Amino acid sequence: MRATAGSAGNGSAAKKLPIVYHPEYVTRLPDGHRFPMPKFRRIYELLCSEGIATEQNTYRPETAARELLGLVHTTRYLQEFLEGSLPASALRRIGLPWSEALTRRTRRAVGGTLLTARLALRHGVACNAAGGTHHAHPEFGSGFCIFNDLAVAARALVREGRVRRVLIVDLDVHQGDGTAAAFLDDPTVFTFSMHCESNFPFRKIGGDLDIGLPNGLGDEAYMEHLQQVLPGLLEQQRPDLVLYDAGADVHQADRLGRLRLTHQGLFDRDRFVIERCRAAGVPVAAVVGGGYDQDLDALADRHCMLHRAAVAVLESAALLTG
Repeated sequence: MRATAGSAGNGSAAKKLPIVYHPEYVTRLPDGHRFPMPKFRRIYELLCSEGIATEQNTYRPETAARELLGLVHTTRYLQEFLEGSLPASALRRIGLPWSEALTRRTRRAVGGTLLTARLALRHGVACNAAGGTHHAHPEFGSGFCIFNDLAVAARALVREGRVRRVLIVDLDVHQGDGTAAAFLDDPTVFTFSMHCESNFPFRKIGGDLDIGLPNGLGDEAYMEHLQQVLPGLLEQQRPDLVLYDAGADVHQADRLGRLRLTHQGLFDRDRFVIERCRAAGVPVAAVVGGGYDQDLDALADRHCMLHRAAVAVLESAALLTG
């Protein structure tokens, strides 16, 4: 039977999916700010209500140390942001007002993605309830992204010798320009971004493989592109780990999107990525990526398609081996 967006169960498979979350994923922003910071708490609350997240399978990340962030980001940028001395123009580029709480939140989220990657190496698949700050470049932040969690996690695991090659699969509606910039001269990490070509950032940084999609693309055409590329990419690159940015801003109701995926389309996309990675024997660590809506409940529901899809993959694998 074909799984649907609402059919992920809450049985033993859900309890085996590592979920990474910390209350510091949410910090206060000025009223009316465009970035939906409370969504991360709503995501976790929804996962708990569905039995996907429990005390037993929820992991709390540590704060990313300054030395860890320095694997990707320049000393000057780290100092200026962490000490609150970034120029006003640099803060405008980020789009978030500086605060001590924001520095803690940002470092905790990076620690969350690194923990998610470590759990994926141990369990085969793991999901963060945040992450995907792919517009953060080594020397500056941009587009609500301060430190690049995907880049930091990839470089940390390579430096530790835990993996030799990482594939970043970025399906956020926006191109992963910061991630591409971080690995321009690093053959240990392959960056693949499939995004809406006419959307932010308007100056793209070419990664190893970029697919720019036209406005208005729906479920069927979107999946055709993905199905044509991902299996071959896994075969060619033979990564030791996939970091998957499952941006929900490809959804038809997203206010910053321009693509037209439905709820079912989101679920099918995420299930396809996780299934193909697991079929190739590659651990996959997934983050929620972008998503923008004033209706936080609707937005959290879209983001949770990722975790539901992961549970569906685990349930399918249990049926095959049971």
